[in-house]
Amino acid sequence: MPLFFRKRKPSEEARKRLEYQMCLAKEAGADDILDISKCELSEIPFGAFATCKVLQKKVLIVHTNHLTSLLPKSCSLLSLATVKVLDLHDNQLTALPDDIGQLTALQVLNVERNQLTYLPRSIGNLIQLQTLNVKDNRLKELPDTLGELRSLRTLDISESEIQRLPQMLAHVRTLETLSLDASSMVYPPQEVCGAGTEAIQQFLCKASGLEYYPPSQYLLPVLEQDGAENSRDSPSGPTDRFSSEEIDWQNRFSDYEKRKEQKMLEKLEFERRLELGQREHAQLLQQSNSQKDEILQTVKEEQSRLEQGLSERQRYLDAERQRLQEQLKQTEQNISNRIQKLLQENQRQKKSSEILKSLENERKYSKNTLIVLPDCLPRTFYQFTLLSAVYEVPTSPPSLPSPVVIGFFNLSQPDRIRMEQLMSITQEETENLRRREIASAMQQMLTESCNSRLIQMAYESQRQNLVQQACSSMAEMDERFQQILSWQQMDQNKAISQILQESAMQKAAFEALQVKKDLMHRQIRKQEMISEQRWVLSSLLQQLLKEKTQREEELREILTELEAKRETKQENYWLIQYQRLLNQKPLSLKLQEEGLERQLVALLVELSAEHYLPIFAHHRISLDMLSRMGPGDLAKVGVSEAGLRHQILRRAQELLDATRARPELPKPPQGEVLPTAPEELPEAVRPSAPCAELEAQTSECVVCLEREAQMIFLNCGHVCCCQQCCQPLRTCPLCRQDITQRLRIYHSR
Repeated sequence: MPLFFRKRKPSEEARKRLEYQMCLAKEAGADDILDISKCELSEIPFGAFATCKVLQKKVLIVHTNHLTSLLPKSCSLLSLATVKVLDLHDNQLTALPDDIGQLTALQVLNVERNQLTYLPRSIGNLIQLQTLNVKDNRLKELPDTLGELRSLRTLDISESEIQRLPQMLAHVRTLETLSLDASSMVYPPQEVCGAGTEAIQQFLCKASGLEYYPPSQYLLPVLEQDGAENSRDSPSGPTDRFSSEEIDWQNRFSDYEKRKEQKMLEKLEFERRLELGQREHAQLLQQSNSQKDEILQTVKEEQSRLEQGLSERQRYLDAERQRLQEQLKQTEQNISNRIQKLLQENQRQKKSSEILKSLENERKYSKNTLIVLPDCLPRTFYQFTLLSAVYEVPTSPPSLPSPVVIGFFNLSQPDRIRMEQLMSITQEETENLRRREIASAMQQMLTESCNSRLIQMAYESQRQNLVQQACSSMAEMDERFQQILSWQQMDQNKAISQILQESAMQKAAFEALQVKKDLMHRQIRKQEMISEQRWVLSSLLQQLLKEKTQREEELREILTELEAKRETKQENYWLIQYQRLLNQKPLSLKLQEEGLERQLVALLVELSAEHYLPIFAHHRISLDMLSRMGPGDLAKVGVSEAGLRHQILRRAQELLDATRARPELPKPPQGEVLPTAPEELPEAVRPSAPCAELEAQTSECVVCLEREAQMIFLNCGHVCCCQQCCQPLRTCPLCRQDITQRLRIYHSR
């Protein structure tokens, strides 16, 4: 066996069963059984010992566990002093405690299917033990102290290694059943052991020198009897008493079995309900998970759809960007071509200007000069070349060939005039010709520059439009993207809140179901209510006891004063005081009864209802009030007999009618004295109904002074308020007494 081992941890189901059984044992009205079997215990918990000690349990069932020891540390066997049945079968016990003899009330001990190697000698102190089952253990011998078990009826030592029985077993005269393995026995012999319990007992008695008596002649204490005396070796009672006690014991045991079966059924019902609750919780959890999966799937599909839309939008924007880039590239190419053309045209114009400058320089030398062609040309054909009309005469004219003669002085006068005309016309035409060329060149240059400027402006405007379109499309795309992201975030938040709300609702439902199903919580709540009621009752009881003590002190002082005032020779003093106390009524009740109308008193005496005088006096009821009251009002006041209520109301109405119908006496003249002889009417008889003027003055509400008084206040009996004004009042406006009840008055028309 290893020196160190880890304790086996019980399962959740076993732990719940242990808690349930402990709570069940602590309930009010529970039986004397503590059943903690099948809880996978490695040792008996301390709470079980405390429960058995405090609640005085008589049956302790701990079978089918993993116990290696009966008594854990810091526990005492004296906590089980009231236990009569101890069931420990199907465990791993290797030994019983040496002081097990302290359980003097034990009657049934079952340690079947354990690993016991010996029995302690103190087991002989269990004088009330009736059943001992040590079947299927590792026992090799039995202690001699078994002979001291004078109440033992059943002994089972089968499936063990025992080969010899102690001779002291012959002193157990109540032994009825002895179970053992006859084939492995050495003493008594196998043939004796095979013959049965009676043969074994006869053999042991013969070996011990004792006379054998059958067990039926011995009186055996029953299971529910505490502290029975030890049985003797000789017969100690009649057989019929033993049989009746045995029947009683069997009945009690059958009741115990029935209660155990009922508890088992209750346990099965509880487990069924628990399983049903767990199944419902699992269904709710599964439904919640399915809903979560559906929501997540919906969110996932929405997200994929949004991502697909975003990707399509991104592709469209990329294509649009590429198209814009191509257009920009084509436009830049066209602009570069136009700029190249402009540069070429500029070069051409520059060359033209240089040619014109050279021509102008040549004209400077040919001003006022006649060019004479060679002699081979005819004289009438003159070719003049006018290079410039406003140039000065050059200082050194260019060299010409010898046949050419230049000059105007050799010509005749008509020829000179004609030549000058020709020269002037040619010069003007030349000048006109240059102006047209310059104007056309300038016009062409201005046209080309204007065209280039227009093209550049068109390019800039088109480029600006393209940039604006791209920016607007990008802004629109960003806005739509942000909107899609916000929608997606809202959907996610909504899904998360729904999931969290469902989880919170499921958690709350599970907590409510758990609290509802929790017997311990219900029991604690009931105990709290009972404790609060007990506290209130205890405080009331303390107050009443205090008042009682105070009143007793006052009465003692009164008795002391009476004793001091007593005359020494007066006889029957205390009897007279006792009679006076019996006949005495409270002063307030006397005053109230004296205030009653005599006609009302005579009416109650006539109807044998004089015992209601204190009630009528307390509520200050008059005949006039009775005329406005009904049977229900009298019942509320305290008149319980229905017929008596109707008779009182009828007689009161008759008296009032008779009083009102009686004619008034004429007034005597002045100076005349009426006779003073008594009339036939009773003395001091006066009408109880007030006069019309008084009634008109006193029947109005004292609060609003407008409506008629309709409500009677109890306990004072005043009629001073209407129905509307009496609702907020807590005290009577006339006497300031607390209003305990309000009665409505209905007038008969």
